[in-house]
Amino acid sequence: MSEGLFSSFRISATGLSAQRRRLDVIAENLANAETTRTPAGGPYRRKRAVLAAESTPVDQVSQSEPFVQLVRSNEKHMAANAMESVRPVDPETGVTMTVQDDPSPFRSEYDPGHPDADANGYVLKPNVNVVDEMVDLILATRAYQANAVAFEASKDMFNVSLQI
Repeated sequence: MSEGLFSSFRISATGLSAQRRRLDVIAENLANAETTRTPAGGPYRRKRAVLAAESTPVDQVSQSEPFVQLVRSNEKHMAANAMESVRPVDPETGVTMTVQDDPSPFRSEYDPGHPDADANGYVLKPNVNVVDEMVDLILATRAYQANAVAFEASKDMFNVSLQI
């Protein structure tokens, strides 16, 4: 019976951790929204945070979906080069956070005076859309708040059950 009580804390804590990491990815995207030169060469490429839990293939993750998706994955389904990084969110539940590069094309802007301009005066800009990132930021913040409320509700129920 105690496992059921504590599992709600673990679930909420996993959600809090995942949303915090999602916020980190969004912050990185916003910070690099105008970065035209990276150490790897070329403009900054937008990152996507993808949550995964065991047993659903990673290829079910939509490449065009701008929001974090909850999908199920298994190590056997992951191609070696498909993921940039996989970080555990909750080792007990098998939930992981994967950060992938967004494959959408870079923006091209005419600015002949820019040091990264090509021969025609065009500069490749990152594929980061600030409005989309702000929407993602609001969604991640609300999801974080929802997990915090669920954690508090579990704590309140636990306290009430101790008083019985």
